[in-house]
Amino acid sequence: MLELIDFGGWKNCIRISNANCELVVSTEVGPRILRFGFVGGQNFFHLVPEDAGKTGGEQWRLYGGHRLWIAPEAIPRTFYPDNHPVRYERDDFSVRLTSDKETVSGVIKEIEIHLSRDKNHVRVNHRLTNMNDQSIELCAWGLSMMAQHGRAIIPQEPWGDGDDYLLPARTMALWQYTRMNDPRWTWGNKYIQAKQDPGHPSEQKIGVTNKQGWTAYCLNNEIVIKKFAFDPKANYIDGGSNHETYINGQFLEIETLTGNKLVEPGEMIEHTEYWLLEKGLTDESEESIDKIVLPLVERLKT
Repeated sequence: MLELIDFGGWKNCIRISNANCELVVSTEVGPRILRFGFVGGQNFFHLVPEDAGKTGGEQWRLYGGHRLWIAPEAIPRTFYPDNHPVRYERDDFSVRLTSDKETVSGVIKEIEIHLSRDKNHVRVNHRLTNMNDQSIELCAWGLSMMAQHGRAIIPQEPWGDGDDYLLPARTMALWQYTRMNDPRWTWGNKYIQAKQDPGHPSEQKIGVTNKQGWTAYCLNNEIVIKKFAFDPKANYIDGGSNHETYINGQFLEIETLTGNKLVEPGEMIEHTEYWLLEKGLTDESEESIDKIVLPLVERLKT
């Protein structure tokens, strides 16, 4: 079901819902997904209070929620302000949001959301179309700004004996401001975990080659699972990262990327995420993650 509502200070937002879960997208700025959660329940996305309801102008604003960016990250191309209305098409359980052509990049951004009619499943297609007269290199970059006090789970690669596995399993990128001894990180045997804690305002970020193709965010006895592609032939930026995690005192970001590609004029690059929302209590033990989260990962079909 779709309906127009006011949400977060913005008018003419589109609410997409079934019997269990709902999403809200903005039409006054974007493309942006502002809300994802159970009907009447908590919002898994963080919204920036000082940006609530703002539109227009040339100042870049965080806003919050889920957005589509252009990578590799660079100023001003990546930080082009999405402060203006988007075009939209909709039916009962899907909506497509399309921006105007960006003046800096010459790219049109599009997010298309499909909610299952009877399950807590969402497919989110991200598209970047090159409207320039020449080819450009870029990646599609989906970023979800997650709510405070949650915990992200990043799968490690399966363990293997050194005599059988002589080459590295994957890479990990660390930013200048990343401290591996920061208490928000848990470096486990099977999983890396990252906690959002408003009491720790400093920035942290890592990127990984996530061949398992999933991540999770746990918040107040509810869990969001995300699945996304890993292409062994792709040229992933940031040291081979198709999955990045950023933390500060306000939010935690789950970020997924395509490989870097030369996109010809008129050509489109597409990136798809699959989301699952479920109730479930998991502590920080790897045994708990194995028992509760892994079955949800298997349930989410792509």
